[in-house]
Amino acid sequence: MMPVNPRLLRITTASISLKLLLRGQFTFFQQQGFDVLTVSADGPEVKDLIADGVPHQVVPMTRMITPMQDLICLWQLIHVIRKFKPGIVHTHTPKAGLLGMMAAWMCRVPVRMHTVAGLPLMEAKGVKRMVLKLTESITYACASKVYPNSLGLLRFMVAEFQIPDSRFQIGERSNTDKFGIRNLKFEIIGRGSSNGVDSNHFLRTPPLLDAGRAIRDRYQIPDEAIVFCFVGRVVKDKGIIELVEAFRKLADVVDARLLLVGPYEQELDPLPEGVMYYIQNDSRVIAAGFQHDVRPWLLTSDVFVFPSYREGFPNVVMQAACLEVPCIVSDINGCNEIIEDQVSGLIVPPKNAAALYDAMSQMAQHKEMREHCAMKSRNFVKENFDQQFVWGELLREYQGLGK
Repeated sequence: MMPVNPRLLRITTASISLKLLLRGQFTFFQQQGFDVLTVSADGPEVKDLIADGVPHQVVPMTRMITPMQDLICLWQLIHVIRKFKPGIVHTHTPKAGLLGMMAAWMCRVPVRMHTVAGLPLMEAKGVKRMVLKLTESITYACASKVYPNSLGLLRFMVAEFQIPDSRFQIGERSNTDKFGIRNLKFEIIGRGSSNGVDSNHFLRTPPLLDAGRAIRDRYQIPDEAIVFCFVGRVVKDKGIIELVEAFRKLADVVDARLLLVGPYEQELDPLPEGVMYYIQNDSRVIAAGFQHDVRPWLLTSDVFVFPSYREGFPNVVMQAACLEVPCIVSDINGCNEIIEDQVSGLIVPPKNAAALYDAMSQMAQHKEMREHCAMKSRNFVKENFDQQFVWGELLREYQGLGK
């Protein structure tokens, strides 16, 4: 059943989030009869969205604290909403959530949905933390529904924002809801994740395996070398300092390589000078930068390592698991809901280089462990976070709220 007003406005801060983190969703909802408009700051991904037949409007939002620019963007979003007249406004990322929910509330949009996929305030301190907490509180107040994309994130929000017990319950809801979450305003869609994973796209195939071998050949990586791979922003919050420290120690006793696939963000979350020097100068570290298709890089590796400090529900861990690459992840929300310790991977405490070294050493020395974890992780992810299931649950939410 379609909502009374099937116009759907989706907003993220950066265009790359629309292209990568929500890939495929907008076409799916167009096929379900929704009139979809996307909004973000300008970026190279905009032309790809338009080429896919998804209308887009540029609003120059930033990820930094920029009060004057934010006021301009708020006014522009109000203008977009008044012109488009959506029945549903759905925002992602902190800045887009704050401005998008405020604009939707001011314009009296009936359904105002915000997805929380990681909270910067988890690692912030002092005044910055206070500001981030205030902005999140404003976002939640303006939203009619808030969707943390993992159980751990929901629990953090309940504690941090003191959500009353009368509005938050964990209990049995149905056998399709693994976590049994039911709340008037704060709720998980499906079993977590903002977009799920396309298990058919992230599948080991002969062409992809050949592409992975070609990368090993390009960088002259011996067959016997153990390759560890990280995919994501190469920043402090992703645990790169601990990863480099653990790898440096391991590489002294094991023939190993480290692939870092993703961009630096030195202006927002800088790495220490010594860590940057090591990455750029040690021949055993390959800094590949941003890659549009991470599948060959994941298949180049023997082990995927993701020692992040905070996450919502990390897509890349699901992707690695689907490609049957054994994973080492931090014991944080999202990661510990995808990987089961000692069964489908290894889980280590965040910010703990010694524990990370031990886990990497175990994986390097025990091929049978890698093979067991790889098989178990793909099966679990496919059963619980397949993209079609996540999209179907979101569609059901739109239909229910838009009546």
